[in-house]
Amino acid sequence: MSVSKEIQDRARKLRVAITAYRAEYHENDSSSISPEALDSLKHELAELERVHPELIVPDSPTQTIAGKPLTSLKKVTHAVPQWSLDDAFTKEEAKAFDERVRRGLVRAGIKDPSPTYSVELKIDGLHIVLTYEKGVLVLAATRGDGVIGEDVTHAVRTIKNIPGNLSRSVDLVVEGEVYMTRSGFAILNSEQEKTGKPLFANPRNAAAGSLRQIDVKAAASRPLAAFLYDVDVASEGMPETQAGALSYIKELGLPVNTKSIHANSIEEAIAYWDVWHGDKREKEDYLIDGVVLKVNEAEYRNALGYTGKGPRFAIALKFPAEQVTTKVTEITLQVGRTGVLTPVAHLHPVSVAGSTVARATLHNEDFIAEKDIRIGDTVILQKAGDIIPEIIQVLPEFRTGKEKKWVFPKRSSLCGGEGEIERVSGSAARKCKVPGSFDQQFRKLTHFAGKSALNIDGLGAKTVKLLMEHDLVSEYDDFFELTYDEVLSLPGFKEISARKLIDAIQERTRIPLDKLLAGLSIPHVGTETAFLLAAEFGTLSKMLNAKPHEFSDIHGIGEIGMKAVSEWFSDEGNRALVERLQRHLSIATVSVTPRAGVFSGVSVVITGSFDEFSREEAGALIRKEGGTVSSAVSRKTGFVLAGEKPGSKLKAAEELEVPVIGAAEFLRRLKA
Repeated sequence: MSVSKEIQDRARKLRVAITAYRAEYHENDSSSISPEALDSLKHELAELERVHPELIVPDSPTQTIAGKPLTSLKKVTHAVPQWSLDDAFTKEEAKAFDERVRRGLVRAGIKDPSPTYSVELKIDGLHIVLTYEKGVLVLAATRGDGVIGEDVTHAVRTIKNIPGNLSRSVDLVVEGEVYMTRSGFAILNSEQEKTGKPLFANPRNAAAGSLRQIDVKAAASRPLAAFLYDVDVASEGMPETQAGALSYIKELGLPVNTKSIHANSIEEAIAYWDVWHGDKREKEDYLIDGVVLKVNEAEYRNALGYTGKGPRFAIALKFPAEQVTTKVTEITLQVGRTGVLTPVAHLHPVSVAGSTVARATLHNEDFIAEKDIRIGDTVILQKAGDIIPEIIQVLPEFRTGKEKKWVFPKRSSLCGGEGEIERVSGSAARKCKVPGSFDQQFRKLTHFAGKSALNIDGLGAKTVKLLMEHDLVSEYDDFFELTYDEVLSLPGFKEISARKLIDAIQERTRIPLDKLLAGLSIPHVGTETAFLLAAEFGTLSKMLNAKPHEFSDIHGIGEIGMKAVSEWFSDEGNRALVERLQRHLSIATVSVTPRAGVFSGVSVVITGSFDEFSREEAGALIRKEGGTVSSAVSRKTGFVLAGEKPGSKLKAAEELEVPVIGAAEFLRRLKA
């Protein structure tokens, strides 16, 4: 089957780009894209070559080892060729590796093979080869192109945990990784910044640059360390297992990472990978980007041998990447709860941070213009934890000329009336000139019933949409007028499920004022602002009767937020909606009685997202301990609790010199 010109061109562009990025990374110790994004490109090329073997060429990055020796350093020829491991990214790929190992052993004439695995942490550093003669270090070299490396003996001698003399007088060639500690990297970059020098992109680049320093004093000043993990030559005889090799290396006085395990099956190896790809790796003072699986038995390793690039008996099982590459297939609009229209990129589905992603927000037209995102572009997508996926970079070298620029339309079927769109004054956002579209109302109603507002059990997005499609719900108060028979008539509902939904709605007819305010989709009103409003006014009636100036001076709420609240309550349609809701709801006042606690009298601003708790939970804990939660940073703010993606509030805190703490310190104070 012939390969289309489009696929051929894609493979060619991948080869060129990967080669350039690898040269940056391995030879120049710099990175214009992340190692994870580079892995993603390599994975795409490998998959294309797997499906279309005729695309494979001798100098393809999948067939060669990255890195050429620098001309500024002495070149040395390795006594044993240095290899590069293939990568795997999923449990399925790890199992496929195990199957290849077993098939390879059978082909080599071994009946009923039962390989076990040494599973070692994959340290993100620079590959190093050490040569000892009669127990004395005589040469340290980088991997280079696998045959010829760079002599960095002068720099390696300055690394404190690499001994100049072994515990016994043996000849030894051993492989390992030189890395820079996280803590040392932070100090190094701080010093770089103070002296006006460029910052290092990551500890791996910093470690590589440090080893390649000609000046011994410069190398000695860098916080480097090493782990050794493979024996190439040993005058006392080669170990019979990889586990034995690690013990032997340690016995000779060389540093070995003690976190490795022996796995009797591929399932045990994968389970160990599972353990480390969570928060556990963040507790170590070195970067870990996966685990390395090596067939433990030397007999099996010898039988499997090598490809032109690396061993058949080992593989690097990488952690789920937080950055990957993919293609933008379309850009559409999505209408939010306040009528703001947001461009959304539709993507080739891709696995990032452990989940499959097919869409990413593009924020607004200024964001698209700044990054020059076009339909058809190859882009780098980032997703950390539960953070919404975001396109952070376009890779223009992959453009073919068929990419299309996207222009914000003047009208949209998502909007009411004639579908007209207008730009929000003083903002990059655009919104429906006439609100009231189905999609917008669907989002507002789903938010109203959701966890941060009324938290009605069983009333999720699917059910809300069903109710709207059958003309049973169009406004917030319609939820409370639903009958059992109406719900029972809906597709998928039976007697028990219909009764449960009605009961769940009726159970939420008594609601704290702040939860109700948070659910009304008032612009700029989240959970913290809703609480401050509820604490200030006490009742909905007071808010309905308040004059505009009464909204203008509430501590913790910014000017923009207060103006939005005043305008919302001045709108006749909103006022009528609130009055209808009051017929159905018993609205509880918010307790603002000061109490003694660790945060007594302290005003706190919460920004970003947290793995340990939600923002709502954090706010409740602060108020429980006598503090207040503010939506804006001021000089009266006690501290800012900052998580992932903190935004402008963190910058405001830095400008006003307000203390900033993270989740760990927050929980520590609570326990204290």
